Order: sequence, then structure tokens, then C-alpha cells
Amino acid sequence: MTGPPLSVAARTALCLVACLVLALAPHGSAAAEPRAESLCVIDDERLHSVSGLAADGRHWYAVNDGGTRLEIYVLGRDCRVRDVITAGTDPFDVEDLARAPDGTLWLSDTGDNRRQRDTVALHELTPDGDATLYRLTYPDGPHDAEALVLDHEGVPHIVTKAVTGTAGIYRPGDELSSPGPTPLDKVATVAIGSTDTQGGPVGTLGTLTVTGGATSADGTVVVLRTYTDAYLYAAPDRDVVAALQREPVRIPLPGEPQGEAVAVEPDGTMLSTSEGVGQPVRAVEGAAALARQHRASERPGTPPSGREDPAEPGSGSDTPVDGESENRDWGTAVPAVSATAAAVVLAVVLAWARRRHRSTRS
Repeated sequence: MTGPPLSVAARTALCLVACLVLALAPHGSAAAEPRAESLCVIDDERLHSVSGLAADGRHWYAVNDGGTRLEIYVLGRDCRVRDVITAGTDPFDVEDLARAPDGTLWLSDTGDNRRQRDTVALHELTPDGDATLYRLTYPDGPHDAEALVLDHEGVPHIVTKAVTGTAGIYRPGDELSSPGPTPLDKVATVAIGSTDTQGGPVGTLGTLTVTGGATSADGTVVVLRTYTDAYLYAAPDRDVVAALQREPVRIPLPGEPQGEAVAVEPDGTMLSTSEGVGQPVRAVEGAAALARQHRASERPGTPPSGREDPAEPGSGSDTPVDGESENRDWGTAVPAVSATAAAVVLAVVLAWARRRHRSTRS
């Protein structure tokens, strides 16, 4: 049903909000983007919902979303299952997988769609199946999280899944104890802007939502992914928190129906895949090098490793906890505030304008 005509003031307000929506709409991607190449297809029925991926240069390690026991599938580079590492622990909701420099595998049991868990967990699993449980508590209430990033020392960092585009970064405030719980500290946030990359289950919101994480073998590149894109952050000092405050390189991963898994090979190739049987493992060669080159181009003369100048954000008090970092793709800006948020504002203004118009007529 068509409502009454809007006043001049209401039409003006709507025009202003419409301009905001257009200004915040995602920009097109630059022509120089690297492309993902399909390597093989995971068609094993047991791998029906791959949400975490790791790589050691010879094998890939994959974990399903959820499950009733710890299971890590060891894949050859042809996507065939070579082995399964198991432990009897019954997890709540496994969402990501990371491999430490010593070969230990970490499962991120941090899924919480309803945000009702008193504790979340990490599971440390050795290649021979010995498992250790570490329960964790957030300092600010429950969160849903699907991304786990280990730094070069093996310290876990959990990145939350937030549809607002601003995700929290948490790490243990004390040495991990088993079974715990060990309190987590919120050490920073990271901002993800909306993009026009197609794919994922929830449209534009999926371009804002962090669904997986990884670190390069040498610790100098940190990767976060959404349902549609990967963001690579240079970490020349191997500081995860500092890296996630820098400007990343964005690599679109179009066409993944529910992309949650990402990994980095020792040679710097980035791997990704989606949930669902019959999904390919895709590779972007030289992805880690792009992040390092991008950082060097921002700061000429900056050494490729070692501590940066003291003004750089790091793990100390200079790290912004509630601020936002500006994200850019390979040469093109990505707005830190999403067009979705602007559309919500538009709807609110429209409702207010109609209510106000009706009240003036009564």
C-alpha cells in the first residue's frame, strides 16, 4: 500500500541518506588482482563441511565444522585423504584449524551462533593423536568466532565473527592451563569493509564477516578471510595485533558458496576452500609476497623483518583496541563502513518521516 506523500524535509533527509548509501557502496576491484587457480576437488563424503585448513608444504590438513570428536583429515595435494588424526574429545563447535611451527595442530572450538557459551575452547592435537583441552573465557560476554591465528611463538589469537564489519581480537591473558578456563584479553579490533565480490550464503553481510584465519610459516603475513575475500596483512615484526591494524591486500575469492577455510603454504601460496562435498581447493601463488611488497611500497626503506619504528601499533599500550583500520584492496579503497549499515539508516529515516507526516495530519 502506498503511504502519504513525504514532506520537503523528509525528502531532503532521504536524499542525504541515499547519497550516503551510494558513497559507501563497495568499489570495483582493481584490474591487477591475482586470481585463484583450482588445484583439485575434495569429493570425499567425510569432508562435507570444511571450515579449517592448514598446510606444511607436503600435506594439507582439514577439519569439518562441528563434529562429535576431534578429527583432522590429512590430504595429499590431489585432495585425496591420506590419513585421519583423531582423539576421543567431544568438541562443541570446531570452526578453524591452525598449525604451529613445531607441527602441533590447534582446533578452534569457538563457534557460538546463539552466543550462549560460558566458555569456548582450543584443542591442541599432536600428529600422533594426543589431545589437550584449554577452556577460555571472554572478558565481555559470549562471541561467535570462526578464525584462529597463531603468531610465530604459537600464541593463539581468536577473531570474532561480526556482521558489523568490526571484529574483536582476543588472546589469552595468562599462560594456557588445562582444562582451565584461562581468561582472554581483548587486544584490538579489525575493520572489514563491504565488497562487491559474489558468493557466500548471506550476500553483502558475508563480505563483512570473518570466517577463517591463517599465518605464513615465517610469521610475517597474517590472513583473514570472509565468505568472499581474503585480506593479507604484512607482519614484518611477527606481531599479529600490529599487523591487523595495517592496510591489507585484498584478494577476491568469488563463487565460494560458504568459504570458511584458508591456509598459507610455506612458499607463500594462499589456499582456500568452501564447505560442501565437491568443492575445489584453490591457490593464489605469491599471495604472501604481495602483502610484503605492499607494506614495503607504503614505507620505502623499511626492512623486510625486525621491529618497526616505535610509533607502529603493537602489543603494547599504543595498540588501538576500539579503533578501526582502513582496509584497501589491491590498489582500490574499501569503505570501512558498509553500505548495509547505511541502508539500515535509510530505513529508519523513512519510517520516522512517515510517522512524523502522519502525526502532523492527525
